[in-house]
Amino acid sequence: MKIAIPLAEGKLTAHFGHCAGFAIIEVDDQTKKIIMREDIPAPPHQPGLLPPWLAERGATMIIAGGMGQRAQQLFAEQGIQVVVGAPAESPEKLITEYFAGTLQTGENICDH
Repeated sequence: MKIAIPLAEGKLTAHFGHCAGFAIIEVDDQTKKIIMREDIPAPPHQPGLLPPWLAERGATMIIAGGMGQRAQQLFAEQGIQVVVGAPAESPEKLITEYFAGTLQTGENICDH
């Protein structure tokens, strides 16, 4: 499983569509442990581009701060599970907390 996390200054950014890059974290399905992390620069902003772009890179989940309903729908169409309302933490912390069932998600701060 590969989890995409939009980054700004090494932590999750609230606005995934305008992030500087993504951490693509490969996680072992059985042990839920991180196998590998790859940081990749984001492509130039273009509506609707990120869901297929991340799917091409093997992402099966995205953990985001905020995300509009249309973007969530586009990710779902690519088979990518969406978790919204995550705090601005390191990718490793977010993933560890997600699999431990302790990830505190708040409101989806994006309304478009």
